[in-house]
Amino acid sequence: MIEDVVDEGAAIRVVARTMDGPVPCPVCGVPTDRVHGFHHRTVADVSADCRRVLVVVRVRRLACPVLGCRRQTFREQVPRLLERYQRRASRLTRQLGAVVKELAGRAASRLLNELAALASRSTALRMLLRVPLPAQRVPRVLGVDDFALRRRYRYATVLIDAETGKRIDVLPGRGADALEAWLREHPGVEIVCRDGSGAYGEAVRRALPEAVEVGDRWHIWRNLCEAVLKEVRAHSACWTTANPSRPEGVRAATTRERWRQVHELLGKGVGLLECARRLNLALNTVKRYARVPEPEGLRRAPQYRPTLVDPYRDHLRARRAEDPEIPILQLFREIKESGYTGSLNLLYRYITQGRAEGDRPVISPRRLARLMLTRPDRLRDKETHTLQALATACPEMTGTLPARPLLCRAACPRLRQRARLTEWITAARAVGLPHLHSFVRGLELDRAAVDAGLTLPHHNGRTEGVNTHTKRIMRQMHGRAGFVLLRHRILLA
Repeated sequence: MIEDVVDEGAAIRVVARTMDGPVPCPVCGVPTDRVHGFHHRTVADVSADCRRVLVVVRVRRLACPVLGCRRQTFREQVPRLLERYQRRASRLTRQLGAVVKELAGRAASRLLNELAALASRSTALRMLLRVPLPAQRVPRVLGVDDFALRRRYRYATVLIDAETGKRIDVLPGRGADALEAWLREHPGVEIVCRDGSGAYGEAVRRALPEAVEVGDRWHIWRNLCEAVLKEVRAHSACWTTANPSRPEGVRAATTRERWRQVHELLGKGVGLLECARRLNLALNTVKRYARVPEPEGLRRAPQYRPTLVDPYRDHLRARRAEDPEIPILQLFREIKESGYTGSLNLLYRYITQGRAEGDRPVISPRRLARLMLTRPDRLRDKETHTLQALATACPEMTGTLPARPLLCRAACPRLRQRARLTEWITAARAVGLPHLHSFVRGLELDRAAVDAGLTLPHHNGRTEGVNTHTKRIMRQMHGRAGFVLLRHRILLA
């Protein structure tokens, strides 16, 4: 019962008392209305008009009528408003829990102060840790992945339901023992989605020998892209020397047509300013076209920016012509003795871009690798022409082209992919590409999980999404909190 409401300027004070009536004993449950005394409790409630609201409640201390009860007297509680040892109303506690669950310490404290619910960063963290975690359940399809607490030093493992994306648990470390212990304590997992980690595969095989392991398709494709890119860079001396003739583009055709129009008007005795007015061009543009006797002179050949390696280009070209397999580190030592002041990384990029053999390659190694991994029916005509011309210049790369359709089909989750993958592995082994052979050996070592990843609809995409959200949480916490608080926030997300 509210007795008074007092406006104190920065706060609103509500004075109230409990209603008269019997209250059950919290121990024996016998109702009683025998008053032993009174107490006043002051709690914070949800703000009103951007001002704090303080509720001062007079509660009764009642005496239990049962002689043998352990609780002779007790203080009555107010359901949905007061709980034992609580300094905030229940609804305010729920609102604060929602804020600290998203913002944690300092950010939550700043926002709560604006909402007239004062709380320090330490109080916000204590409220966050008091928010109950969702009940754990064992999923049918489990997603497993690791994330770095401190890169190259400490890692952790996150477990989610791969079908719904809900967080299940966070384990310290990324070894096989922690995951194996969790799987033994929580039986019922039928399918495990993971990346190419050997530790996770070993844990699943030891704890759940009958479970189906599914290799993530994205990781398989990423490993293949890296292997192909390494091969393209290793054979840059071959394909960078090729110069396939490109079909004339729209820009080149427009330049040729404008040059013809300008020179036709000049041949009729029209002045430069009048040519600019008739063709709706700038005067400087007309002057530039008028100075060039042929339209080919208007084309600008792409050029690299000058680097510290340019003075040693002839030496690099001669040494790579004598020994195509010479290590880049050996070339670095030789030009270093001649006065080179750059880094090894600069020399490595200089050579892999093909600048030692030509002025500028027609395409970059990364783009060439992308063309090789793209389905042939999705390539444009000029891209197909460029790819065929560059592959012809390098016989080793020519051997990979027949296997590309098989590879593109094998990367999609469809039926009968095992036979197609076997055909692609056979074709890849027939080509003398060591980086591609290393990728194939990795597929063979984990062939069952790879086959399941290419045929089943399950994947590790949701787990990667959880990892992305975890990185945002860690950036927000600036690495100042421990594993317990980080685990709590991940499971509440």
